[in-house]
Amino acid sequence: MKCIITIELGTNAVRIFAFDLNGITIGSMKGYYPTFHSQPDYSEQDPEQIFITMLYVLKNLLNEKIHPKKYKVASVCFTSSMHSTLVVDKHGIPLGNAFTWADNRAKKEAIEIKASPLGDLMYNSTGTPLHPMSPMLKIAWMKKNDTQKFQQAGKFLSIKSYVVHQLTGEYIIDYSMACATGMLNIHKIAWEPEALRFAGISSDKLPQLMPVFATAGTLKKAYQNSFGLSADTKILIGSSDGCMATLGAGIWNSDKATITIEDSSAVRVVGNKILHDEKKRIFNYLITENCFVSGGPSNSGGGTFEWFSKQFGDFAAAYDIDSCMNSLLQEAAKIPTGSGGLLFLPYLLGERAPIWNPDARGMYFGINIKHERQHFIRATIEGILYEIYSIGKMLNEHKNISALSVNGSFASIPFCTQMIADIFNKPVYITKNANSVSIGAYLLAATEMGIFKTLDEAAGQIEIAKSYSPAENHHNTYMKYFDIFESLSNKLGDEFAKIAELQ
Repeated sequence: MKCIITIELGTNAVRIFAFDLNGITIGSMKGYYPTFHSQPDYSEQDPEQIFITMLYVLKNLLNEKIHPKKYKVASVCFTSSMHSTLVVDKHGIPLGNAFTWADNRAKKEAIEIKASPLGDLMYNSTGTPLHPMSPMLKIAWMKKNDTQKFQQAGKFLSIKSYVVHQLTGEYIIDYSMACATGMLNIHKIAWEPEALRFAGISSDKLPQLMPVFATAGTLKKAYQNSFGLSADTKILIGSSDGCMATLGAGIWNSDKATITIEDSSAVRVVGNKILHDEKKRIFNYLITENCFVSGGPSNSGGGTFEWFSKQFGDFAAAYDIDSCMNSLLQEAAKIPTGSGGLLFLPYLLGERAPIWNPDARGMYFGINIKHERQHFIRATIEGILYEIYSIGKMLNEHKNISALSVNGSFASIPFCTQMIADIFNKPVYITKNANSVSIGAYLLAATEMGIFKTLDEAAGQIEIAKSYSPAENHHNTYMKYFDIFESLSNKLGDEFAKIAELQ
């Protein structure tokens, strides 16, 4: 019997799934690693810690779920979060931690390129909004502010490219992850010379560009022996977590959008055309030739609610964050729509779409003497979802969206899913497997194996498990509060900048 293993290198955890060739889950395991915020705007992770965690989780899954049942691993498909930047020396050894997507230290570089004629050219050629999340800007920041590391750099990699290199010795990157660097010309599928010039590097400092179906080399002999895998096990480079979450939700060339909420969040659509946005707010990431995932990401999501839970929740047992969050959700459900006039701006890590302001900060607005903890809990959830709605509203300017599919641990909570339906005033669907990233990676690997002829056919296999219908009266209430939320987010730009400068 053959099986497919998917490895998701997420923001806060590695999630590894095993599927049989019919897409039935054989087993899954997860391992966590931290993010370090040594000062405002800094967001880093230890690449070796991520790699070791991945090795540990993968070996346990193989030993406990795969080998005892005599499965043969046909392929291993990788996905990961986007916009990470890691510098390695000429031997492939990391020169410090990796910058994550949430790292905002390249703010000045973002302002510089936005204000120049180069800004329009870069957005139109790469499809990536000009924001400190972009590895192009992170590298440009390093060139000015960490010259020793910049000069010692052998390669600039994503976390996924680093992990794959450790396993196979190859330096490669798939098209979708390359788009997220802000340095890929999505029309020519080649590194953009102007982007390289701005970053101050040549193309030989970057991994080799490969299609998402590409084999990432042969697993090193030591890992073949350690994992009990054969030399013919395919190591697929795969794609980004966002693109695979969209595929795994069955949203492929349709009038539907997908909402993913894990630590961060995003709203995405898929089509064969780029969505041109004059305000440069929408990303357009290439998956395969003439197939684009378009949308907007938010820095806010389940991580924001986890922050609230850690600060203000009650812990029945030490470190039991899941139980604490569930208890808070039960309290929030007791408060009516609108949180009694309390609003929350969820910008704890700055913000990406649609305001693209790394200086944005969180705020509770409208507090009065009648507000209790329950109001703050519900306002926090509503604020996270208002921000996601603002991205959907932006996308709706370019493409009609008739329905939504939601995935991710936070989005799949029934209380939150119903709120999404009410806020968007659209039907919302949950697929049978809430972990759409792993399902998407399975579908990609299965298509590469010939089980499905195309990704369109693969996406068509996704089954709906549950649907939620919007309550129009709730939608009308939410929209009154959303108007204030949107106004505050836009009006406070100067104040955001001033408070960020003081920090």
